[in-house]
Amino acid sequence: MSQQSWLPTLKTNTPEEGYELAVKLARKAVGMIQPDENVRKKLRLDYATNADSLTLASQVVAIHFQTVAAANNYWNDK
Repeated sequence: MSQQSWLPTLKTNTPEEGYELAVKLARKAVGMIQPDENVRKKLRLDYATNADSLTLASQVVAIHFQTVAAANNYWNDK
């Protein structure tokens, strides 16, 4: 039996769904890079109140959103 992919497609119905997917991509990457949940929770205390860290996290989401938007032809064909 094959395992279902956590990311079967980059296609979304709306830009809002695309943005939510971009956030999911960013979160998934963090979990893959640092698989230890306890370490992530400990680190969160540092970056959750750091403006530079939050800005960089937002930038990562924006880059993922660019990818999703391109995969959806910028939703122009709807």
